[in-house]
Amino acid sequence: MRRPRARSGGHRGTDGFIVVAVLWILGALATLVSIYAVYVTNTAAGLDVNDDRLQAEASMSAALELTAHQLAAAEAKSRPTSGSFTFAIGRSTVAADFRSEAARIDLNEAPKALLAGLFAGLGAKTPDAEYYADRIVGWRTEAPATGQNEEAAMYRTAGISHAPRQGPFADVAELWLVLGLPPILVERALPHVTVFSGRAEINILDAQPEVLAALPGMTPDRLYAILAQRGAGPANADLVLGLLGPAKAGATVEGSKTTRVTARIRFGNGRQVGAEAVILTLDDAAEPFRVLSWHDDFDGAR
Repeated sequence: MRRPRARSGGHRGTDGFIVVAVLWILGALATLVSIYAVYVTNTAAGLDVNDDRLQAEASMSAALELTAHQLAAAEAKSRPTSGSFTFAIGRSTVAADFRSEAARIDLNEAPKALLAGLFAGLGAKTPDAEYYADRIVGWRTEAPATGQNEEAAMYRTAGISHAPRQGPFADVAELWLVLGLPPILVERALPHVTVFSGRAEINILDAQPEVLAALPGMTPDRLYAILAQRGAGPANADLVLGLLGPAKAGATVEGSKTTRVTARIRFGNGRQVGAEAVILTLDDAAEPFRVLSWHDDFDGAR
C-alpha cells in the first residue's frame, strides 16, 4: 500500500515570507548606512568650518597683537599712523594692514561742510548733499529740552516708524536709518566714515582720495598735488599741509588712538578669509589695547 505524499506548499510559503523580510531588513540597513554616511560627511564639513573659524580668530588676534606692539613701541608723537606686515601662524598666512581711524570722517565729530563734501563727491547734487549733512547732524544732536523737536517731527511726517537717535552714532550702520539718505549713497559712504576717530579733522597722509576731496576748499589740482607728494611719508607732512590752502582747516597729520586693522588670512587648504577690527590703544601694560569692533567673512556681508 502506498503512503500519501506530504504536502510541501506550506514550507514554500514560509520560505517566501522569510525572503521578503530579509530583503526589507537589508533595504532598511542600506538606508541607515546612507543616512549615517551623510551625517558623517556633514559632521566632517562642520568640523572643518569650525576649525577654519578658530584658526581665523587666532590669526586675527595675532594681527591685532602685532599692530598694538608696533604702536606701543614708539612714543605717542612718533607712532606710525599706517603700516603693513605679513606673518605665518599655524596653517595660515596672514597679510595685515593698519591705518589710523583719523583717515576716515567721524560721523559724530565732522562739521556739516565736510559731510556735505563727502556726499557731493560721491555723486549727490550740492543742495541734496547739504540736506543729507543736515540730517546726519540732526541725528546726532541732542533733542531740545523745551519746545518742538523739529527733527523728530520730520521723521513722523515722512511716515518713518523710528525716531532719530538725537545722540552720538553708535555704529556707522545707523546711516541706513537717517531720513532721506539714498541707499546707494549710504553704501558708497560706509568705507569712508567711522564712529571711532573722535576727531573733527581727517589725517591727510592716510585718507582715501574720496575723503580728501570732501575737505571744504579742496580743488582737483590741490588733490592731485597732495596725492603726488604724500607718498614720501610723515617726513613730507609739512609740505602736504602747505598744499591744502583753505582746506587746511579740516586737516591734520596726526593719528588717533583708534586704529583699523584689516587682514587677509590664507589657510593651508587654499581657503581665504578677510577680517577687520578697530582697536583702541591704551597706555597700560596690563591691557595695551581694547577691541572696539570686529568683523570677518564668517559673519557674512556687513
